[in-house]
This record gives sequence, C-alpha cells and structure tokens, in this order.
Amino acid sequence: MPDLISNLAALPSASGAARASASSIETVKITQPLDSLLALGETVDAEVVSVKAGAQDFQLLLRLSLAGGGVATITASSLKPLPQGTALLVSHLAGGAALVATQERGNGAPLILTRIDTQALPVGTLLQGKVSSSQMLPQIAGQPAVYKAMVTLLNTAQAGNILAIESPQPLRLGSLLSAQVMSDQSLNFVPLSGRMDQLAVAQQLGAQQSRQGSLDSLLSAVQNLRQNPDLAPPTRAGLERLLATLPDVQQMADPKTVAQAVVASGAFLEANLLNGQPAPDLKSALLRLMAQIAPGALPNPTAHPGVAANVLAQVLPGRVRNALNAWGQVSEKTVPASFPLPARTAQKSEGEDDLEHLLRLAGAAVARLQSHQLAGLEQTGRTPEGATQTTWQLEIPMRHLHDFIPLQVKVQREDPPPDQQPADRNDARPAQEKIWRLDLAFDLDALGPLQVQAQLAHGSLSSQLWAQRPETALLIENQLDDLRQRLQASGLNVADLQCHQGTAPQGARTRLEQRWVDETA
Repeated sequence: MPDLISNLAALPSASGAARASASSIETVKITQPLDSLLALGETVDAEVVSVKAGAQDFQLLLRLSLAGGGVATITASSLKPLPQGTALLVSHLAGGAALVATQERGNGAPLILTRIDTQALPVGTLLQGKVSSSQMLPQIAGQPAVYKAMVTLLNTAQAGNILAIESPQPLRLGSLLSAQVMSDQSLNFVPLSGRMDQLAVAQQLGAQQSRQGSLDSLLSAVQNLRQNPDLAPPTRAGLERLLATLPDVQQMADPKTVAQAVVASGAFLEANLLNGQPAPDLKSALLRLMAQIAPGALPNPTAHPGVAANVLAQVLPGRVRNALNAWGQVSEKTVPASFPLPARTAQKSEGEDDLEHLLRLAGAAVARLQSHQLAGLEQTGRTPEGATQTTWQLEIPMRHLHDFIPLQVKVQREDPPPDQQPADRNDARPAQEKIWRLDLAFDLDALGPLQVQAQLAHGSLSSQLWAQRPETALLIENQLDDLRQRLQASGLNVADLQCHQGTAPQGARTRLEQRWVDETA
C-alpha cells in the first residue's frame, strides 16, 4: 500500500463544482453500433454499470432500457469519469452517431471529486473508502509508475461520492482504504490492523448479528424433530451426531472437557482449515446438517465452509431465503461487539414445514457463531496505552437434562507494549506480565441469567458476578467465602470477589480494573 496518495490539489468549493459538472451535458463516445438496438432518432434511458480508468479516458459499460421492456449493454468511453449508477439518456443520431446526456437525479447523485475541499474535509480528517477501479497510467521513461484509481468514500459528509486519485502503488480492486487529509491537500495512508480491516469487520458484524439466532432454539428443534418417524435415516443420523457432540453441564467441571469444548466451538474452524488441520466442530457440523436437509447435498461442506455457504444460499428454498432476509431486515439494531449476544428466536412461518424451519434455525445458528468470531476480531488490536489486546469470543452449548444451556465465553489477553519490557537480561526493571480477562454468560432455569467477569494480573485473581434475580444474588453472596477457599486451594491468590444484583455494565470503558485497588501503586 502507498504511504502517500498524491496529486490532489486544494479546491475552494469542490462540492459545488463537482455537482455542477455532474448535472451538465457529457459527451460520451459509443464504441459499438446502435443500428441493431435503436431506431434512428430514438432516445432511451441508460445507466452506468461499471467504470474503468484508462490511459487517456474512462471505459464505461452502459445498460440500455429498450422499448418493450428489453435490456442491452453497450461499451462507451468518456473523458470524464461517470460514477456507477449514473442515469443517462442515449439518442441514436444520423450517420451512426450517438448523443449521451446525464439525467438530473437531485442532490442524492454521487459526485466525482478530483480535488479536496479543505472546508468540507479539514486537515486531519480521516477518510475511509473502497477502491472501485485502479489502472496504471502510461509510464514515462525514467519516471516511476503512477496508478489512477476511483475510490468510493464511506464516511464523512462526502460518503457515497467518488474520489479520483493517483498513487505510486497499485490499489487492489475492492480493498478498503483509510487515509488522513494532510496540510498540502494530499492523503497520507493510515495502515490498518495487521490481520484485518476493521471497517470490513464492523460491516460484516452488523450483517451477521441481524441474522443470528439462539443456539438453544436450534437444538430444541433438533431434539424434537429426531423423534419424527417420517424423517429420512441420513437426516436422523445427522441430528443424532450433532447432539452427541455436546458436553453435559457436569462434564464441564473437568478442565480437559472445557478445553475440548472450546476447540470444538467452531471459533477456530477457518484457522484450522488455513493451517491444514481440519477437525470436526460445531460450525462444521451445522454446515453438514444444512447440506443434508437442503435440496441437493453439498460435497464435503466441512472442508470448504465458504463454498458451502455460497452453494447453500443457492439451494435454500425460496420461502426460507425470503424469511431469512426479512428476519434480518426487521431485526433490532445490535450494538457491535456486545457481550453477551442477546437471545433471538425465530417463530415458525406459515406454510413452513419442519425441515425448512430447521434449515432456517441452522443458518441463524451459523450466523451467531460468526457474530462471536467477528466480535473477537473487532476487539483485537492496540489499546490507547499501546498494549496489544487479543480477544476470542465463542459460544458452547451444554446439555442439562432435557434442556440446552448456551455458555457464552470471551477471553482477552493483553500484552504490554514492547518499550515496557526489559531490553536485556541485565536490565533490572521487572518484566510486565500479560493480563488475562474472562467473561462468562449463561442462563440456568433455577438461577436465571448470570454473568461472570474475572481478571488475572500480577498473580492475583479478581472476579465479579452479576445475577439478575435478587434471590440468586443473595445465594451467591452467601457462597463467596467457600468459592474463595476453593480458588485459593487451586493455587490462586484471590484479591477481590464480589456479587451484584442486576446486569454487568456494557461498553469498552467499563473495565473491571477500574473498580479494583491497584496493588502496584
């Protein structure tokens, strides 16, 4: 990626100039005959489908709305870039000529910005955009290569407009950029997180959370449906395998079972596939189940979960696809990276049979697991103090008699900044230790919703518990001394242990350590 996106001069009023040019008549050269499409003198509506920057002009692909409802695509070129979606009028003139004019679409039409308006975008503004086209300009002997790109802005008041830029490095098509407006009206590229693009993660997280559904709803439906005598044997076997992989609540008292449940939660499926170490887990089991109950079984969905998801989107019954889309559109807005994820249950739609309902619940369960994965990625990065924070967020469904209890887990590790570590073995400064944080959330019928937050730092464990029911909070409060003794017997130094009635505070700044005494002060 370039460190500097240059060749952007100041513009006293880019907004007005660009808007005026967007509504004026544009001369576009049609590069193919219109005789077979339009009658002489006929004028039709057209729309810019794609735009690509060339050496001397811009290559356009236009979609024509023909008389009688037909549609045709033609190629054209223009000296000025036209944004995708621009409405045009194409007229067939005598001698094979064509006249192309833009249509007015009001103030909502996208603008082409070739310069920066420092009044609308002051120095220091952080711009985020998506590369829609990129191509190398003709190279002059002895001069470095220059690439011309079109970037659709995603933030600020200019969101939706297109910025034409030149860069010394090629920009990958579809990539997301973050750049800061400099004093000389150039753009200074701001490197994104090493493993991810935070903007893309936030966008995906919002989409996944709108489609997610509770795991216990799916598992209850699986348990009820497996008793159906009309169920095909392969499908019944798939339901049995899914339930057999779930640990029992009593088994979760064993640390080895806990470790196995974390690995099998589905949070590491993609990482294992990338490392060539695929292993059965909850997410792959759900994909396999969807393949079994959807029309047209998929070949080996576990080995290629991304491909499986794309194919499943095509084979899902239309009624189920519509229900999934509608459920996502009408769902409530979810706060990004919230913990725990709220419970969501999809009711059976009218005319929907058991397998279609199960397919919809399985798709929502996969979206829930992916919401946890994306939430962990969103919270991974540098803290304001310079420490490196890594977050894993996942969900483990547990069996309890005839019920299912989803256990939501968030683990955070904070590594101190490099400059706080001793430079060598002779350095007398004490090494800064890692800080571990653990969040748990679950709901037991007898106790109600519970949340646990714990932190291990400097060899000391601090923990706080929240119970929504007053009687549960009182019960836990009376058992804290016994819990402290059991933790100390395990070799832990317990610094603080409290229980509260209500729910745990939410938000990035409500850290537990703000309530605890700093023993190093």
